[in-house]
Formats: sequence, C-alpha cells, structure tokens
Amino acid sequence: MAGFRDRTAVAGVGYTRFSKNSGVSTLTLACEAILAALEDAGLTAGDVDGLATHRVGDSAAPSLVGPALGVHRPSWHLDQFGGGSVSHAVIGQAALAVAAGVAETVVCYRAINARSEFRMGGTGRALPVSPEVQYQAPYGYVAPPQQFAMVARTHMLKYGTKEEHFGQVAVRQRASAAKNPRALMRDPITLDDYLASRWIAEPFRLLDCCLETDGACALVITTAERARDLRRPPVLISAAAWGGGDSFLSGGPPDPTVTAAAELAPRLYRQAGVGPAEIDVAQLYDCFTYSVVVQLEDYGFCAKGEGGPYAASGEGIPVNTHGGFLSEGYVHGINHVAEAVSQLRGEAGDRQVDGAEVALSTAQPGYILPATSALILRKG
Repeated sequence: MAGFRDRTAVAGVGYTRFSKNSGVSTLTLACEAILAALEDAGLTAGDVDGLATHRVGDSAAPSLVGPALGVHRPSWHLDQFGGGSVSHAVIGQAALAVAAGVAETVVCYRAINARSEFRMGGTGRALPVSPEVQYQAPYGYVAPPQQFAMVARTHMLKYGTKEEHFGQVAVRQRASAAKNPRALMRDPITLDDYLASRWIAEPFRLLDCCLETDGACALVITTAERARDLRRPPVLISAAAWGGGDSFLSGGPPDPTVTAAAELAPRLYRQAGVGPAEIDVAQLYDCFTYSVVVQLEDYGFCAKGEGGPYAASGEGIPVNTHGGFLSEGYVHGINHVAEAVSQLRGEAGDRQVDGAEVALSTAQPGYILPATSALILRKG
C-alpha cells in the first residue's frame, strides 16, 4: 500500500471528560466527542459523510449517531465488531475509504461507559459467544487480567522479567499523566506504591491494570490536501495495518511471548517507509503493563526478552506520554491515536516530546482476539 502513504490525514481531535460515571448515554458521549473533533478541525456535522466505530459491549452505532448529528445519508460507515485489537483498524479503514474517494470526511469515534455500565470482563451476564469459553468458565478463568497474567508469567519465567519492570511502566506512565489535565489518575506513584497495591491476578497488581472509564474520543479523517486548508495542522497517516494471529484462547501461538504485532510490524514499517529507529514517540496499547513490555519487543525497539529492562530504564523511546490506559483513561484504543496527534502537532504541553515528527500508535497486540492493528502517523 505504498500509494496509500500520506494521502490522508487526521484533521481534528475531540474528547469528552473522562470519569467513573458520566451520567449520560454512550450516544450522548459519542455526539459530544464528534462535535468537539469537528470544531477542532473547523468543520460542522454537515461536512461529514462517513462514520466509523468499533464495539464490544456498550456502543453508539453509526446508525444512531448519524441521525442524532444530522448526518442522514452518509456515503460510508463502519460498525466493526471487536475490542481493542481492531481499534486502529477502524481508523485505517476510514483512511482507505477517503483515499479511494468513497467518502471525503469520516469521523472515527469510540464512546464507552466502561465503569458505570458495561464493565469488560465483569460478572453477572452471559458468557462471551466463543467456543473456548465453555472450557474456561468452570474454572473461573474468564476475565482479561487472568488471561494476560498467564502470558506475563510465561515471559517472566522464560526471560527473567521482574515485577519491578512492570512496576516501572506504571510509575513512568503515572508521571506522564501528572502533566495531562484530562487524566483520571494524576497523583504520582512510586515503585513502593506499586508493590503495595493489591493483587488482581498474579503477577498483576491493581496498578498493572488499566482503568475502567466512561468517556469518548473522536478523530476527523480527510484527504491530506483538504486537511491543509483546515483549522489545525494536519497529521498524515503514513501507514495503517491490521491482521490476524493466534489467540491463546484457541491453543495459542507456539510461543505465547510473541504477539500478532511481531508479524504485523514489518508490514506496517514497509508501508510507512520507516523503521523503529525513525519513530519518535510510541503510544502502545496498555491494557496491562505487560502489554507495553511485549510490544516494545515485537515492534522492534529492543530484542525479544529485553522488554522488561528496556521499559524500566526509561532511556528508550517515549511511551504513552498521556499516561495511557493505566492513568489517563481507557477509551478502548482511540485516545492513544489522539495523543499521537497532539504530539505531532506540538500541542502536548508539559508532556511534549521535543522534535516529535513520526509516531507509532498500536492496538491490543492480539492475545484474546487473534488480531491486531496499528498506525504510523507523520507531522504534516
């Protein structure tokens, strides 16, 4: 897809307040974030001819959001089933639609009441529609912290990764969140605070786990040419890749410490015409601290098995400069892309990475759903 490179851009970004109880519907959250993104771009709902989202659990479908905004006849829409693994694929598909001329202005969004309403992995509802779950549920093995804990422990046993390595991920991201006025968790933490936090599923403690958040985020995607005439500096979409792997729920990959990202990364870098050394800032899907460690390896920032010490050192690539899902809030993937846009615009305030021109943003690396997705963005 070399012909796709830099032909489309993110022209606007919008957020709602992140909270533990929004007090409104996901439809209201979606509309608020979309209108904020359009205002950021200098556009109105009348300019929108495409809507895209992804969903697991609560959702605001394009078929509802469109009429609520006054977008009655979009030329393209996407309501992608899937969790964090497909979060960046939604944006990639919107960019493809714009590049192909199917739509001119697409808004990608995710609205979620993940704290006050549909708690992912929570109890008190029917089990997920997946054949493997019937063999796990009798043992109480159904929640994401349990599932990710198994592969985290495998990484620890195979490579000597330590709890303290995971802890430093949490500490460093909280330090970034302290500089982010949107972040839910801004009070600094120490490694001792991390080690004192309660167990969730060994080796994960409370501070290894992402937040449960009510909120929404939206991005406006249009052509690079048009974006240059709008209100904000354009951020070019240099590469968008998505694809499958092996889910550990279905027998797993031969080596569970290698994620679907390891297969996707070379394709992503080829599309953008860059390698890991050219990435200035990375927003890595951090449902758990371990997810950051393994993606640092699988996206090529360090060798396999060295992710723990690399992450703990703080001397490598800047990661999750907004605080990530661990401390800013969990909007199921899209707020990572929004932070990458802020960095490339030079608008990240006290957390700005000097000279940031190329950013990587990633989805869940493919453990539960056997797929992942990622974007490389470039300063326009």
